[in-house]
Amino acid sequence: LIIPLVFFTKQLPYCRGNLIHHTYCDQLSVAKLSCGNIKINVVYGLMAAFLIGGFDILCIAISYTMILREVVSLSSTEARRKAFSTCTAHICAIVFSYSPAFFCFFFNRFGSHTVPSSCHIIVANIYLLLPPTMNPIVYGVKTKQIRDCVLRILSGSKNTKSYITYLSGKR
Repeated sequence: LIIPLVFFTKQLPYCRGNLIHHTYCDQLSVAKLSCGNIKINVVYGLMAAFLIGGFDILCIAISYTMILREVVSLSSTEARRKAFSTCTAHICAIVFSYSPAFFCFFFNRFGSHTVPSSCHIIVANIYLLLPPTMNPIVYGVKTKQIRDCVLRILSGSKNTKSYITYLSGKR
């Protein structure tokens, strides 16, 4: 779905400068440097994003529906609690990944004249940096040993080093 965008962008006439006001290069930013009509780039990019994002969301919704069905049928209350807790962490990771992506996508296509470009650049950087930094945090908070170690470090406990050595298995 993405390869045609490269060809659409390559065929555009370029008569302006080659400076992209962004911290990374994406297809629409390059197309906006053109002095030609980029409507096909915008429409096709929108269609591709909806297909890809829609398919992702559909697959996630179907899989979580199946997972939740199984979790509800568990006989143990403790097992249900643990399963719901794990699902909650997964959903948080998904939300951290998709929220900035959707904002960047829609802002780049519809709000580029109303919101300052510095705001878009900040959110775009968050889009690139937030998911990889939040995944370890979301899953680390769920792991008791990691959570205890972080709390000990933050509280300034004197035996933090020995606790970290204990967790790594090097006694």
